Amino acid sequence: MHNRILTTHVGSLVRPPKLVPFLEEIEEGRPYDRSAYDACLNESIAEVVRQQVEAGVDIVSDGEFGKTDTWAWYIHQRISGFSERAATPEEAKDPLATRSMGRDFAAFPEFYAEYFPTQGLRVRPGSVTTVCNGPIRYIGHAQVQRDIANLKAAVSKVKVEDAFLPLVAPASAFPFYKNEYYQDDQSLLFALAEALREEYKAVLDAGFRIQIDDAFLPYTYERIVPPLTLAQYRDWAELRIDALNHALEGLSQERIRYHICWGSWNAPHVFDVPLRDIIDLLLKLRVGGYQFEAANVRHEHEWKVWRDVKIPEDRVLIPGVISHATNVVEHPELVADRLVRYADIVGRERVMAGSDCGFAQGPFTRRVHPTIQWAKLKAQAEGARIATARLWGQGAGS
Repeated sequence: MHNRILTTHVGSLVRPPKLVPFLEEIEEGRPYDRSAYDACLNESIAEVVRQQVEAGVDIVSDGEFGKTDTWAWYIHQRISGFSERAATPEEAKDPLATRSMGRDFAAFPEFYAEYFPTQGLRVRPGSVTTVCNGPIRYIGHAQVQRDIANLKAAVSKVKVEDAFLPLVAPASAFPFYKNEYYQDDQSLLFALAEALREEYKAVLDAGFRIQIDDAFLPYTYERIVPPLTLAQYRDWAELRIDALNHALEGLSQERIRYHICWGSWNAPHVFDVPLRDIIDLLLKLRVGGYQFEAANVRHEHEWKVWRDVKIPEDRVLIPGVISHATNVVEHPELVADRLVRYADIVGRERVMAGSDCGFAQGPFTRRVHPTIQWAKLKAQAEGARIATARLWGQGAGS
């Protein structure tokens, strides 16, 4: 057991300039030098792990550098059974079949018209329907083993407490789809869960922790309510929580953490689902910890939700104590205040310092400048040291 507050983050970090040209070629389907890309990827991961250690991060990631699409859509290259086609007029009206933009987008169209072009996003149109038209199988064995090997090589060169890979949850892997193969949604989602379990297990078997990313679970609320009701949304979400539990069967719970956010973009977020409306579903998960937004000005007040529920004693809280959505670098004293607040709820041994979300949503979308990213992680580490001194006494934290 540690006698200090450990630090980590959500996983995705700003991609280095030398790696981006390769990612652009891959994104556009153009020819590229595979051996040069593999070498650059390996070097980039080794460098970003070293930088995390220098910034004071205890539990490091590969920065998600090995993913050639976003944190969620990367899995589409590793799962069979799905395809895309143009949406029919009926599907275009179905919030669960196509990629509608949600109420925030509808309420602030002028803002989003200016904002989206600045974000480097490859926006997928809502007129496209993802269709499950065959058996779901995991086919990403080579990719995940490459990711594991690159992270192993990187951590072998530094001293860290641990390392993790972020992996997508069933709800976020294919949040909107048309089922044309399985008898019902549960059958589809449980088949997807069994496929994803192969990726989860591979990383755990390699000795790393895993983080299950599930931003679409809370974010879908503003996309479908209305026309659906909160009760209908909760039914939708609970089935996906059950599917994730199915995926986690037989895996080491204490090595698994679950991450939610309400969408990483720095926008109004006025229609986000309140944490109080989903906290009971999250507590059903067989995971060792929860990483969630706690520095976000729309959600920081929800620390009181954690205070007011019964949290299983085998769960660790990993509140975001630094924000990915502002270039203002948090003061270490504020970071410490946030950590102590959660330690007062569950005890000092069950709190870890985290970030709200990734500093990059994907290869081409960064939320802050990389120099700010590292400044924030250093402030987090300093804040964790201050919190440690408060919680264990001066001189603690070896």
